[in-house]
Amino acid sequence: MKIAVLTGAGISAESGIKTFRDSDGLWEGHDVMEVASPEGFARNPAVVLDFYNQRRRQLLTVQPNAAHIALADLEKKHDITIITQNVDDLHERAGSKRVIHLHGELLKVRSTFDEDLILDWKKDLYVGDFCEYNHQLRPHIVWFGEMVPMIEVAAEIVEKSDAIIIVGTSMQVYPAAGLVQYAKPNAKIYFVDPKPSISESRKIKVFAENASTGVPKVVELLKE
Repeated sequence: MKIAVLTGAGISAESGIKTFRDSDGLWEGHDVMEVASPEGFARNPAVVLDFYNQRRRQLLTVQPNAAHIALADLEKKHDITIITQNVDDLHERAGSKRVIHLHGELLKVRSTFDEDLILDWKKDLYVGDFCEYNHQLRPHIVWFGEMVPMIEVAAEIVEKSDAIIIVGTSMQVYPAAGLVQYAKPNAKIYFVDPKPSISESRKIKVFAENASTGVPKVVELLKE
């Protein structure tokens, strides 16, 4: 069975990664456009790099949770592709082999001269850290106002899937809501969220709980 899994901030929050929707969330004290836009980076690259340095350091201290591990386990039975809005590597660390990052990856940086020149990066990034062409490196993150290069690939995967699992992301928020429109008419949808924004129907099964308990339940159903 082909299964597409759409994941958002809710799955990583349980591992201790702050989400920017929380009251103590990531963007507090920062204007979003100052730390997550090309214009902000052009104005004050040091502030932007420091913001992502803090996030990168925090990511290296946390671990995948039961939801990440259950999804990786499901790969033993089915053809799984994870399409995530998250920029962390917790799916990969849990063992998932096919992960599409819609919004980029925190543990990678890229050249401001050649966007295809992408490097693995686990340390802090500073003004003056250059690529081989002597241009500044920047976080490999999709900022506001930038294209989401993997969205078409993700849509194709959803189109071909027999089942879709949505975890920790609202069905009201792009890109998950947009991607679901590509689902086959007979595709079964499993929605895991502690505060579900939709009701259960013949097509949609809702698990109104956290990812770490809800996802293993979905995985057990799909293993049968």
